[in-house]
Amino acid sequence: MKVRKTAIKLADGRDLFYFDDSAEYVSGEKTRRADDPRPLVDRFTPVEVDGELKPVTAPTMRRDPLTGEWIPMATHRMNRTFLPPADANPFAPAKPGAAFSDGEIPDTDYDVVVFENRFPSLMAVPGQADEEITVDGEELFISRPAAGRCEVICFGPKLEENLVDMGHKRMRTVIEAWADRTFELEKVAGIKQVFCFENHGKEIGVTLHHPHGQIYAYPYVTPRTQMMLNNATAYRAETGRNLVKDILEAELRSGRRIIDETAHWVLFVPVAAKWPVQMQLMPKRDVGALYELTEEEREDLADIYLKMLSAGDKFFVEADGANIPLPYIAAWHQAPVGEQRDDLRLHLDFFSILRSPGKLKYLAGSESGMAAWISDTTPEKITDRLREVYGK
Repeated sequence: MKVRKTAIKLADGRDLFYFDDSAEYVSGEKTRRADDPRPLVDRFTPVEVDGELKPVTAPTMRRDPLTGEWIPMATHRMNRTFLPPADANPFAPAKPGAAFSDGEIPDTDYDVVVFENRFPSLMAVPGQADEEITVDGEELFISRPAAGRCEVICFGPKLEENLVDMGHKRMRTVIEAWADRTFELEKVAGIKQVFCFENHGKEIGVTLHHPHGQIYAYPYVTPRTQMMLNNATAYRAETGRNLVKDILEAELRSGRRIIDETAHWVLFVPVAAKWPVQMQLMPKRDVGALYELTEEEREDLADIYLKMLSAGDKFFVEADGANIPLPYIAAWHQAPVGEQRDDLRLHLDFFSILRSPGKLKYLAGSESGMAAWISDTTPEKITDRLREVYGK
């Protein structure tokens, strides 16, 4: 797979990367626009507050003293773009001939593009010390800068398309971009975990409907990953084996919830699935991160990933038999940076909050208050329906 990566700086100093799979750009015959003509000030320029210039500070995060979780306080995101009109899509290519627009991509076309989020919940500010301080002078109340990074990945230039429409070649380019950004972000000082994901559908809370995903680089290990690590580390201490690998082998031995198995990947409904529609996608080989995948594994992944998305869109149907596009979250779990890296393996969690046509799975008292999940179905029923529609 030949992909050309081109790095530029946006007008306010943020990074943008073009990932091109079109032959004329891969060969160098053509190049992408490198300048951003928007009249934006550098994002780290001091701002005026009550008549005084104040340095820009990073978003902060506070540690919950009961659970140990870090909670970023991204108050500036209240002003981010929300459901813009179709002619003001900030993820669309620039309009040909226009002096500038308030879009994020300077070129009039692109294949895949990744750029730093204009309204990030995690951001490192040059010169600002990444250190813990107390809140209200109380030793139990700890705050520190949310010194991570948030990136947006646009899968293609057309608002009306999705990954399934774009096909195998574009999916491969997206995989190359995920792998590249994971590799580069893991090298950033202070980053503990890189998370590639896609929120899809208004029911999930998507505010910009252009086909895109996000990449977060956290300055801490996230709560869900920490729970998995705790279990995996205890399991290794007891058995000497990798928990995620053994789960995959157990699912293969059972076979009851397997949706698809290829040379390199297995797609299945997890034995304790908690969402109304849920699948997990795992490589057969011990792999910690997306950039560790071989060329053959990436090719195989592109095909099975698109089949998974297509099956999701056929899971529910209207009364007239029309398919209902599935709102979903596709979340890549990668091994964290550090000593416990070998305890977790790469895998994707794909799930939806849609429990039936027109009805959502609400996270009510038990789920939200106690994190004690109650499923509205069974993994086997989810499997049976997915088998009916998979590959059709």
